Amino acid sequence: MVLVLNGVLQEDCPPDSRALYLNHPVYRDTAAQLLSVPNKVIGPVGLLYVLQRELAVTVPHDKNVNVLGSDDVTTCLIVVVRHSGSGAVALAHLDGSGIDEAVCTMIQRVQDLALGYQEGRIEVQLVGGFTDAHSYSEDIFFSIMSSFHKHPVEIDLTLACLGELNTTLRGGIPWPIIYGIGINTKTGDIFPATFPDKGPGQPLRLARHLTGIPQVLDIYDCSLGLLQIAPFNYEPLRGVDLWLEQTDDFILQQLSTSPEVQPPHFVMQIRAALKYIQDNQFPAITVFRDNRPHYFRRDEHTGLWSPVRY
Repeated sequence: MVLVLNGVLQEDCPPDSRALYLNHPVYRDTAAQLLSVPNKVIGPVGLLYVLQRELAVTVPHDKNVNVLGSDDVTTCLIVVVRHSGSGAVALAHLDGSGIDEAVCTMIQRVQDLALGYQEGRIEVQLVGGFTDAHSYSEDIFFSIMSSFHKHPVEIDLTLACLGELNTTLRGGIPWPIIYGIGINTKTGDIFPATFPDKGPGQPLRLARHLTGIPQVLDIYDCSLGLLQIAPFNYEPLRGVDLWLEQTDDFILQQLSTSPEVQPPHFVMQIRAALKYIQDNQFPAITVFRDNRPHYFRRDEHTGLWSPVRY
C-alpha cells in the first residue's frame, strides 16, 4: 500500500485507466497538458534512446545525455521514474514482459543515484498505450501499477497519459495520439517526441525480444558514460528463412499487437532484426566474443555513440 495518487496513499491499485481518471480527475488535466505540447523531432546528439524491453538511468550532470527517450509505442507503455530532489531519472519501454524486475531495478537505481539528497520523492509517469481492440494496453497498465503498488517505497504517480486519453479515431479505428516521449534530463520536462535515430546496434537489440527473451535490459552506465548491450543467447529461430520470404503485410499482421496503427518503418526494422538472427544463430559465439558486452561511448567530436574497441 505505497502507491500515492493525487497526494493520497492508496489501499487498492486502480483496476484500469478509466477508474483512475474517474476517481482522480487531476490526471485528466495533466494528460491534457502533455497532449497540448507539440511533438519534437529529436536528433542523435545528446540522446539516449531506449528500445522495447530496455531501460536506462541517468542523472542531470551526465555530460553524455541531455534527453532520454523512446517511441514507436502503440500497445506498450513508457515508464519514467524520477527522484524530484536529485533529478536522477529512469525510463523504460515496457510491453508486458519482465515488469516486476524492471520496476524494482528502476526504483533501486534511482534511489542509489539520489543518495545524499535530503529532499525529494520518487515519482512515476506513464505515457503510451491506447484503447486497442484487445485491451493489451490496459493489461500492461494494471501490471505496472500493481508492481509499483507492492513495492515497499512510496511512489507518487504524477502523470498518466494513456488509454482513452491517448486515443483518437481515424476512419473509425482507434489510434494512439502520442507514440513517444523524451525527457529533458537536466530539467525533468517531458514532451511528445519522435526519434529518427534510435542508437547503435538496433537489429541486435530488437533480436532480444523478437526471440522471446523476457528480461528488460538495463542499457546504460551513467558513471562511465557507456551504452552497453549485455551478452545474451537465444535458441536458433526455426523458420527465420521462411519469415524473411513473407510479404510486408504478413509480417505486420503476424508480429504486431496493433498492425493497423504501426508506424511505417515497423516492418523494415523487423526484417533487419530477422536478418540479424539469420546471420547470427548463436550470438553467444558469433556476437559476444569471450562473453563480452558491446560497449558504446559518446564521441566528443560528432556527439554520436561510437563502438569501444577492445
